[in-house]
Amino acid sequence: MTKQCFGTSHVPLSPAVRAGDFVFVSGQVPVGADGIVVKGGITEQTEQVLTNVKAALALAGCGMEDVVKTTVWIEDARDFGVFNAVYAKHFPKDPPARTTVESRLMIDIKIEVEAVAYKPL
Repeated sequence: MTKQCFGTSHVPLSPAVRAGDFVFVSGQVPVGADGIVVKGGITEQTEQVLTNVKAALALAGCGMEDVVKTTVWIEDARDFGVFNAVYAKHFPKDPPARTTVESRLMIDIKIEVEAVAYKPL
C-alpha cells in the first residue's frame, strides 16, 4: 500500500493522507483562508470547519459523500444541539459513523473535526 500526502500546513501535519483506499483528514479547525479564526459562535465555526474538511477531502479526490467516520471535539457540550443541526446539513443522506466529545481544545475555538473517507482508486 502506498501513502500520499496532500496539502501543506504551518504545523507538522498533512491536511489529508491517502493510504490505499482510505483518506484521513487531519483535525480541521475554524480558520478561514486568511488563517484567522472565524468570528461567531458554534454555528459559524462548525460551518467553517466542515468547509475545511470538504477542501481537505478534495485535495485527495474525495467529497463529503465518501466520509465513513468523523471524530468531533466541541468545547462546550451545551453547543451539541446547534452543532448537530449544522452538521446534518453537510451529511444529509447516509451520514458517517461519528464520535463526539466535549474537550478543551488547543486554541481558543469551539470545535475541531477530523474525518476518514473511503474511495477506491
